[in-house]
Amino acid sequence: MKKLLAFIKKELIQVRRDRRMLPIIIVAPILQLLILGYAVSLDVREIPVVVVNLDDSASSRDLLEAVFNSGYFVEVGRAGSIAEVDGYLDSGRAAVALVVPEGFGKNLLAGKTTSFQGLIDGTESQTATVGLNYLEMIARHFNQKIILARLEKLGAGFRPVVIQPEVRVFFNPALVSRNFLLPGVFGLLLMVMTVILTAMAVVKEYDLGTMEQLIVTPLRPLDIILGKLLPFFIIGTVDIFLIFAVTRFWFRLPLRGNFLLLLGLSFVYMLSTLGVGLFISTITRTPQQAMLTSFFFMIPMMMLSGFVFPIENMPQFFQWLTVIIPLRYFLVILRGIFLKGVGLAALYDEALLLLLLAVVINLLSVSRFRRRLD
Repeated sequence: MKKLLAFIKKELIQVRRDRRMLPIIIVAPILQLLILGYAVSLDVREIPVVVVNLDDSASSRDLLEAVFNSGYFVEVGRAGSIAEVDGYLDSGRAAVALVVPEGFGKNLLAGKTTSFQGLIDGTESQTATVGLNYLEMIARHFNQKIILARLEKLGAGFRPVVIQPEVRVFFNPALVSRNFLLPGVFGLLLMVMTVILTAMAVVKEYDLGTMEQLIVTPLRPLDIILGKLLPFFIIGTVDIFLIFAVTRFWFRLPLRGNFLLLLGLSFVYMLSTLGVGLFISTITRTPQQAMLTSFFFMIPMMMLSGFVFPIENMPQFFQWLTVIIPLRYFLVILRGIFLKGVGLAALYDEALLLLLLAVVINLLSVSRFRRRLD
């Protein structure tokens, strides 16, 4: 035990003496969290719209007022014809063109069916889909308002029956996408830090030729493995507190669950990511190879974890593949504790699978590392 503790102390001293490591350990996760926290958003607001109002009636002006008062759209220009719209859409100055045809107001007053046209730039599918849904919603409300006004004119005592849904949104009432994404950024940054640092630290021993010196010391292979992993487990713990502090107190992400449960399951998750880093060190020879291989592992893990794209929307093969990705289960745990405030009983399956993955990954990594030492 004394030899192991001395080895761990030596590793921590090396980290402290390396002036490049401290900014990576402390500054990098905070800076990345701030950038991703502000830059990454699924909320679509103030969609730029160019207007072609060929009718210019009171009804057409009411329609445009309803569109721009919704808060979802902002007018960036007026065009005199549909031909002028191409310049706005091609240059990206507008994502939507709203065309009100001639006779729009006249047809409404006559009780005839009429329409307006929405031309949407589909290159940004997220904005296009949301813009289409917003336009359809505004059109329904505008149409309902006209129908109710006509029905009320049928008689002084006539009151049309209207069904109004009463919807309650739990856990994220304002539907702020940042509250959904920040727990994912928490897990993503923790994975990046522990995987890369572990892989680089082990491979560096081979690159510098000092691994042979470690092998001839009285340390057992298991002591070498633990001596390499535990310092970065400690560093990862520091990063957990840093990331949590920024997430909770800077971005005001609510923590409705138990912090100790969050901390304990973060440790389990970190064991799995440390194991991934150790595995990468067994299949690479140089720090450059370790860095590139780390990203080769981490990018698919991020894309298939449900961080941004729902797993249910993926092809069946990739849904099966996500079963072996630790971040998938940790995201459910993070969102459950932060947003829902659930306990271990609700997260039992994810916690058990995460623990099982951590054990399997580390057994595989330790086995390969032992063979490489031999």
